[in-house]
Amino acid sequence: MLITEGIISLMTEVKKTDILEKGVFQVKHPLLIASILLLFSPMLAADVPVSFSGADVSIRFVDRTVYYPGNSPSEPVLVQITVANNGSSTVRFKLADDHFFSLDFQAVNTRNQSLEHTESWIRKRSTNRQIYFREISIEPGEAYSFTENVKDYLTIASPGMYILECSFYPELKRVSDTSEPFVRSNRLTLEVKPSPGPAAVRILPISPVTAEVLQPKPIPPDQVVTYLLTARQKSLWEQFFLYLDLEQMITRDPTRSKRFRSESENGRVVMIENYKNELRQSTTDKDISTIPVEFRIERTTYTETQGTVTVLEWFDYRTFREKKRFTYYLASRDGIWRVYDYTVDNLGTE
Repeated sequence: MLITEGIISLMTEVKKTDILEKGVFQVKHPLLIASILLLFSPMLAADVPVSFSGADVSIRFVDRTVYYPGNSPSEPVLVQITVANNGSSTVRFKLADDHFFSLDFQAVNTRNQSLEHTESWIRKRSTNRQIYFREISIEPGEAYSFTENVKDYLTIASPGMYILECSFYPELKRVSDTSEPFVRSNRLTLEVKPSPGPAAVRILPISPVTAEVLQPKPIPPDQVVTYLLTARQKSLWEQFFLYLDLEQMITRDPTRSKRFRSESENGRVVMIENYKNELRQSTTDKDISTIPVEFRIERTTYTETQGTVTVLEWFDYRTFREKKRFTYYLASRDGIWRVYDYTVDNLGTE
């Protein structure tokens, strides 16, 4: 039974169990409380409450996509937190209305350096305030889930590989340290890509006809692919590059990816220009640089951030015509869809 349905049905029978009980906790002197808790931290951190035994806390990415540094609201790192009752008795815990007081995230890079908390997290944790909470009960076999943006908790300022985990506090997190009882989640690998902004901005596509700077438009994935292929048919290279995520295309190759990440901003600009020239000369990614004489959109599927477009394409040679199925993979960033990868299936000749 889904926990949402379980909550609704149990709430109609309040006499059996109080599943949502409103509460409040007043934090008046956080530094004093922190000192007292630190003094008795071995006793507090020894075990989680008996009422939480049998519970399991897990995290997973929601609509996993390409993650970038920075705190832009349009580029969140969404994670679903699930508290599951894998035991044989009812699990009970408190959940603060402001989740900053119920859980925390930790992340370390490959050099075992921890990410710092955000200013908003620090400000809330150091301000006197009332903590409103609900007391939730989960029956055996049930689970309770909610979604959080990791960037609300941690400052992700640089690209890199991070190991991410969550700490859940069933009796609330009243102080900023780890002296209170908590349960750790599983670990996730978070890969943060270099932001395409700086390098891409310095390589503005110019229309060869009007000499104007070309601007991508918020059109759907199938129209993006149609625009890209039509531009290739007409040998309009700048229009062809307009909806290609050039940085992601470069980093598909492990060797290039390693070099690209180690380059300075100027070095990345040079690599992008070299990649564009290689496409023009058909010395790399020949499948997409070759001109199709005909194409037909076969299928389009997409969510808010990820899209897939399948296209049938035909290529004329002297004595035969070749047919291929291309699958283009697109990602949406700031409302603009761009192709970041593709695959090809040969369908024979006609």
